Amino acid sequence: MNFWIDLLQSILQTALSPTTAAFVLAAIGLNVHFGFTGLMNMGQAGFMLIGAYGFGVSVSFFGLGFWPALGIAIAAALVFALILGIPTLKLRGDYLAIVTISAAEIIRMTVKLAVLQDVTGGPSGIPGQQYRPVFTELSPLPEGRTTILGLEYANTGVDDWWTRLFAWGLVAFFLLITWLLMRSPWGRVLKGIREDEDAVRSLGKSAYAYKMQALMLGGVMGAFGGIVMALPAAMQPDSMGRPTTFNLWMIMLLGGAATIFGPLLGSILFFVVRLLLTSLAGEFIPGSLLSSQQTEQLAWVLIGISLILLVVFRPQGILGNKKELSFNV
Repeated sequence: MNFWIDLLQSILQTALSPTTAAFVLAAIGLNVHFGFTGLMNMGQAGFMLIGAYGFGVSVSFFGLGFWPALGIAIAAALVFALILGIPTLKLRGDYLAIVTISAAEIIRMTVKLAVLQDVTGGPSGIPGQQYRPVFTELSPLPEGRTTILGLEYANTGVDDWWTRLFAWGLVAFFLLITWLLMRSPWGRVLKGIREDEDAVRSLGKSAYAYKMQALMLGGVMGAFGGIVMALPAAMQPDSMGRPTTFNLWMIMLLGGAATIFGPLLGSILFFVVRLLLTSLAGEFIPGSLLSSQQTEQLAWVLIGISLILLVVFRPQGILGNKKELSFNV
């Protein structure tokens, strides 16, 4: 009985964790890119790195406060989107995929350079205590600990309620922004570009300008995802590499591309299902048959098989509308 109670508590902890919220934010941005506009961005982790290091370096190296550092992180993501978009958005979509995955790797390898050790921390990254104080100073919560739904955390500190409030507040804000934008004429033009770019051009709209705006907006959301991911712990370049981008695509396809709540549902399911599989396997499969490391690998295999089945039998995702968008398999 204790196992099931502990499992339910772990599921709740995972669903509410800042890491889950960070992936939701980055997946919302990816959804703006691909789901609503049709842009093949294979380097969303690059935007997360730009946002995280734009914020962390501004605080730890230049000594700026929270709001100026946040502004620099957003500005860096916008410039990164411009650099990616200017040479590629007039070409076929696969060029953007090649450029984005390469650019994300260049960013990751650059921040790991030994010559930048004093600025970015090199391969070790930046410890959280160097940039986190400017965020905790903004906490309106009193000192102490609080228990909600059986979960007890410090109000303010490392892995606390304040970080969760901030992270999920951002998720709610960007979900609302996306919902409003996609119901506006601007959002309808984006969907038109996704379906038939030539038809949009024939109506006098600049598809290039709209695609650039979508790339910048989704990039800023990815940057916020990177900041939220780094706030509870530390800034580590390899935590936002190629696997992160592939996981974001999995989350978006699972929840449903071109939907408002698809990234939210996909992210929670992605982390909760993985936790369920590893916990159940660890409890009921003997250690002599599968070690904990093998159990973790088995969970990834099962998640991959589930995604293949989902794309084959429900290509629009759990919340998606097949009439609006489907994927060729």
